[in-house]
Amino acid sequence: MKPEDPVVSLGPGIARTPATDDKTSDKRLQLTLEAGQIGSAVVLHCQGRIIFHSEAQAISAIVAEVLPSAARMVVDLSGIDLIDSGGLGELVLIHMWAEAAGHKLKFASPRKSLRNLFEITNLVSVLDVYGSVPEAMTAMVQEEIHSS
Repeated sequence: MKPEDPVVSLGPGIARTPATDDKTSDKRLQLTLEAGQIGSAVVLHCQGRIIFHSEAQAISAIVAEVLPSAARMVVDLSGIDLIDSGGLGELVLIHMWAEAAGHKLKFASPRKSLRNLFEITNLVSVLDVYGSVPEAMTAMVQEEIHSS
């Protein structure tokens, strides 16, 4: 396994992708992902940055592995300090993939600067973005009630 590869461990409700401390690697992963189960949904807590290549691939890998079995996921962006165009593109890509597969994927708690970026790029009309994880969870429940 290379240092930039995400470590995915789905034990008792937790998945973790730690940043590597390998000082010799120029491709240090600067994103930590922890997933926990809340009801029948998975909440993916993101910490660090989502930039082109390693970090963007790490979030996609976790979503692609976990979402098919969970069918409902909230990506908590409250710990994201930096996102670039590659990271934004990856969020759009995983959103489109989840939607096409019939899964529910919501994004929650972006910091003000990230929320502004979503608004400037008009991604608020593409992504399902909520002010908090509980708001996103409530929206999922309401969608299920209305679709039944």
